[in-house]
Amino acid sequence: MSTTPDSAVRDFLGTERDAFLTDLAEWLRIPSVSADPDRAADVVRSAEWLADRLGRTGFPTVEVWPTPGHPAVFAEWPADDPDAPTVLVYGHHDVQPAAREDGWHSDPFEPVERDGRLYARGAADDKGQVWFHTLGVRAHLAATGRSAPAVHLKLLVEGEEESGSPHFPDLIARHADRLSCDAVIVSDTGMWAPDTPTVCTGMRGLTDCQIDLHGPDQDVHSGSFGGAVPNPATEAARLAAGLHDDRRRVTLPGFYDGVADLSEEERRLFAELPFDEAAWLRTAHSHAPLGEAGYSTLERVWARPTAEVNGISGGYQGPGGKTVVPSTAQLKLSFRLVDGQHAEKVQQSLRDWVAARLPAGIRHTITFWGATRPCLTPLDHPALRCLARAMARAFDKPVRYTREGGSGPAADLQDVLGVPVLFLGISVPSDGWHAPDEKVELELLMKGVETTAYLWEDLGKNWRPART
Repeated sequence: MSTTPDSAVRDFLGTERDAFLTDLAEWLRIPSVSADPDRAADVVRSAEWLADRLGRTGFPTVEVWPTPGHPAVFAEWPADDPDAPTVLVYGHHDVQPAAREDGWHSDPFEPVERDGRLYARGAADDKGQVWFHTLGVRAHLAATGRSAPAVHLKLLVEGEEESGSPHFPDLIARHADRLSCDAVIVSDTGMWAPDTPTVCTGMRGLTDCQIDLHGPDQDVHSGSFGGAVPNPATEAARLAAGLHDDRRRVTLPGFYDGVADLSEEERRLFAELPFDEAAWLRTAHSHAPLGEAGYSTLERVWARPTAEVNGISGGYQGPGGKTVVPSTAQLKLSFRLVDGQHAEKVQQSLRDWVAARLPAGIRHTITFWGATRPCLTPLDHPALRCLARAMARAFDKPVRYTREGGSGPAADLQDVLGVPVLFLGISVPSDGWHAPDEKVELELLMKGVETTAYLWEDLGKNWRPART
């Protein structure tokens, strides 16, 4: 099968663009704020709106899946070829809270187009990036003359991502057979810059905790008892200081077991990005870079595991002095994990490390708040190459590769479904996710549409995943 001319896709998009944006604006007007109990009905309305539109798009199977919290939407459109790859697209339809008084220049739930940008809560995160798939599959069909996509196409659009996805792992475990696929595409991400299209190849995992330290049964006089009984605040500080060595490497035994270093190709690809460290520091509200020796800033953020002290407290915090040995202290820690690490092993290593470092007379408890696994797609994966080719066609530019330093539900999909996760997003840093005046660049939004139109064709033509 020959490749469809780009002009066929672009001509179709030219005729459908206005209707596409009109429908997106209608969806953006639904204030589907999952964190606000008063908006629960709106989250349901958002799910029902999307389910209706997916049916109109042509998906023969569309379902609203309830959870103990907010509903998700599932859709499926089989390919004509039974051997075609199966692809699951993930996104979310819930949004962050927003109000005009937060600093918005217009009503956050009344979309406004200005200077080629669409401003509204959810325009980029994530309704806009979910919605471009609907026009993308229609453009794919129109340009190729197909009645069904070149891949078995599934969508899962969550309703609780902005609330921490509390019911998402159970949801995908319960529906694992329906969600079975050869690859997941996450469209809840972004790219480097408007003139630098990029594909993200991985996200770090996360585990975090609180360590509570208990010394004397109550605060005691530092003159009468200081220097002769253990001080939990001092021990909290010693633990925090002992987390890293003089090369800023994490000292937990076995922490780096299984961690593969970056390949020379990956380091070269990261170095090719137009990274302005001074500008990055301004964004970080910081004055100098610092991290594990031997790695660049991007390598530290994207590809190396970390330990951070998120908070440390204990003893008297009021004005002036109060000369006591405090009764309690607390330490909050987070660990970002990379491919090859397992949260359970890191948690046990921390338990053992803390127990070995604390003196007699200090009791402690460690409370972990769950864990997110890291995910990484190899650069030579055939589906990733298809995605990069499709994006390069849409943007008419070479595509570069990034990773994401944060964590998300992609690893849950990878763990349960046992397939690689790919990232397709067109949002840029200036889009202001979670901030006032969130927006999406309309030209980039249409490039996302175009990318998906090429992607389904490329995957169907060039990838036949091995199946057991």
